[in-house]
Amino acid sequence: MQTLWVLAASLAVLFIVKKLLEFQNTVKSIQNHPGFRNVLSPSGLFSFLPRIRGISLGRSIIADRYAPYEQFGVDIVSSVFAIPTTKPHYFIADATVIKEIMTARIKFPKPISLYKLLLFFGPNIVASERDEWKRYRKVSAPAFTEPNNKLVWDETVHVVKDLFDNVWENRKEVIYEHALDITMPLALFVIGAAGFGRRIGWNDEMVAPPGHKLTFKDTLDIVSRGVLLKAALPTWALYATKRTRAVKIAFEELELYMMDMINSRRSSEKKEDRDDLLTSLLDASEGDFDGFAKLTDRELLGNIFIFLIAGHETTAHTLCFALALLALYQDEQERLYGELMKAFPDGRTPTYEDINKLTYVECVLNETLRMFPPASNIPKFAAEDSSFVTTNAAGEKVVVPVPAGTGLSLHVSALHYNPRYWSEPYAFKPARFLEDWPRDAFIPFSGGVRSCLGRRFAELESLVFLSMLVMQYKFIVKPEPQFANETFEQRKERILKFTQGITLTPVRVPLVFTRRD
Repeated sequence: MQTLWVLAASLAVLFIVKKLLEFQNTVKSIQNHPGFRNVLSPSGLFSFLPRIRGISLGRSIIADRYAPYEQFGVDIVSSVFAIPTTKPHYFIADATVIKEIMTARIKFPKPISLYKLLLFFGPNIVASERDEWKRYRKVSAPAFTEPNNKLVWDETVHVVKDLFDNVWENRKEVIYEHALDITMPLALFVIGAAGFGRRIGWNDEMVAPPGHKLTFKDTLDIVSRGVLLKAALPTWALYATKRTRAVKIAFEELELYMMDMINSRRSSEKKEDRDDLLTSLLDASEGDFDGFAKLTDRELLGNIFIFLIAGHETTAHTLCFALALLALYQDEQERLYGELMKAFPDGRTPTYEDINKLTYVECVLNETLRMFPPASNIPKFAAEDSSFVTTNAAGEKVVVPVPAGTGLSLHVSALHYNPRYWSEPYAFKPARFLEDWPRDAFIPFSGGVRSCLGRRFAELESLVFLSMLVMQYKFIVKPEPQFANETFEQRKERILKFTQGITLTPVRVPLVFTRRD
């Protein structure tokens, strides 16, 4: 027995020595560039640990925005960990370097292994790279054209009018405990109609249709909230609790609904000309598409899933943050109202042809995306030895060595709060987008050729909703007795609090909407 203990202790010592040597060599390979040095990598299960100095970085560096770069005095911060791997990693808030990385796609590819959680139903455009990605992009691109833009606009107008007329019923006051209860269904209804030809009303689907256990609305809601649980747990573990069982059922239901959409469109006797995404995907699944092999059924399902989730969750969260900011900053809300009334003195609903009159609405949307980008971090890695050039706080040039295999985090939220590019970065100032602003330092939809295909879809939907809402309703943060004595800064911290899921998710935004006279 004693021999076994000695052997175990010897192996443990050898393991520690090996890791120490690897750690030292890794630090040396990046010339001890300023940054974090910890035992545990912030990946996998370790990502759920809190920040413990010297032990774990936690996930808070993403929420810390620009603070780590101020701490180390440079816009590229290194991180080296001992377990499970000692490969170096860089967090980057330098606009020039980020643009270089996004442009050189072969040199700095996407780490596809990190996107396995999005392969529930099959391969898709987000979890792919190189030729496979080009194929999915080519297949999807025809859906995001001018006719579809107008369809998005018109369907959003329809959805918002349905909300005002049939849910709020033109009441003088409407109260919500969380604004996400407005923006989530709104975004779902728009992507359903303009993306997949499935129009849903706010008062529709109160019960599940035949053959289903959940309504389509409830299915998408549970799936979007439960993606991380589904990814983290094996199938057998999903039977453990009421919540995990609900997630399991919702994913099964979503596959049924997607198959319903596919089969319904395929079996339709009359082939209608449509400008939606489903049409493009189905066309690509039924024959060669401009030289590319047709989509398999799994690829069809995988891409429908990714556009449904990405198309409604990111927009819903962005709009919720926009409402929170406008409720906190009443002067900005009134300025927006004034600009809209100047453009539409008769109070009519803006049409697609009026888009150029919504300049300040676009400023509010851009400022929201700057402060709360849906994807606060874009992962890449170095496929070969390279180097970056940045500057430190003293304005001196710094050459950063990048060994092959180095992980790279394009730290979007830090870039958006970098004072080198943005004055008063922590202030809500939509008017900054009326001036000459740093385009390379603004990447809420990523950048380069891999920028989000659905960007214009999301922007148009958001412009319509914010315009129609502000023209008809004034809204404030809901007064609550327990917060009666809080300062503005305390209220701002509470209302803008978020969690990190697939995208930044607002925790709770209670609002009161009052109809304007």
